[in-house]
Amino acid sequence: MMDLTYWLPIIWAVILVAAISIYVILDGFDLGIGMLFALERDPGRRNVMVSTIAPVWDGNETWMVLGGAVLYGVFPGAYGTLLPAFYLPIILMLLALIFRGVAFEFRVMTQGTGREKLWNVGFMVGSGIAAFCQGAILGGVVQGVKVVDGAFAGRALDWLTPFSILCGLAVMCGYALLGATWLIWRTTGALEASCRRWASKLAIGLFVGIVAVSLWTPLLHAPYLRRWTDWPNIVFVLPVPVLVAVLGILFVRGLRHEHSKGPFLCALGWFFLCLSGLGITVWPYIVPPGLTLWDVSAPPSSQLFQLVGTVILLPIILTYTIYSYRVFRGKVTETDGYH
Repeated sequence: MMDLTYWLPIIWAVILVAAISIYVILDGFDLGIGMLFALERDPGRRNVMVSTIAPVWDGNETWMVLGGAVLYGVFPGAYGTLLPAFYLPIILMLLALIFRGVAFEFRVMTQGTGREKLWNVGFMVGSGIAAFCQGAILGGVVQGVKVVDGAFAGRALDWLTPFSILCGLAVMCGYALLGATWLIWRTTGALEASCRRWASKLAIGLFVGIVAVSLWTPLLHAPYLRRWTDWPNIVFVLPVPVLVAVLGILFVRGLRHEHSKGPFLCALGWFFLCLSGLGITVWPYIVPPGLTLWDVSAPPSSQLFQLVGTVILLPIILTYTIYSYRVFRGKVTETDGYH
């Protein structure tokens, strides 16, 4: 007979990781496009960049909401511990996302009035701050949270360390790479050529970030180091860095042979492998280095009740998301528009 107390938290952990991964994939490239405004100054090309994400960008936050709901409803102990530890970056991230959303719409409404530049800067800065905060929060979780008697016992700025800053910068670079490769897929002409140049440089930055974080992470806690070096663990984790290198080769070939989808898929693969590597490192802790999934999970009856609703709603959300991206597929030019 299946032990629900043991297996339900694992099932929910998979759903939580899936929600975070889908959010990173979908919202990552549109945050990246916002940051790429710093490199593209032509108003017409900026409009094309926005038009590639305009029909779908506001639905991407659905997955962030799902992840937060899972954390709150299924792992209340983790929610109650992590939220106080990251109040500042979470609030800053949400404010940046709100301001970015406002700028996204207002930059169109103010065209020709002289205030469009202000909202372009808001779109760019909001995207950059949101991306940095997400990476810093991830780095703060991985490096660990001070917990006493199941509650956060640290200070408001404990999350802000060299490691979390490195993670924040790496995520910014990665999101910008996702944005550039998305535009390679969805645009043509001079903008596509520019994105290929940006992608080649951003890929180097992301690769350096991956290597730096990968070398630093095992040194944070002894269990992390054992997970990557002890036998037979190394047999299961070795494919991750090997696949990162393989994707790098495919990425370079895709750029050189002017493939449209290949670079974007390789960039997504890098993110998937990075999240997989971090998951392997911190497992089974949800609040490293002391609280596991089972320490902070809700009663099995609550988890089952929520699982029924999730099983019904999740396929609907996935179907709508896939359908919306399918409807708005194809290349976008300056003659196309959403607003």
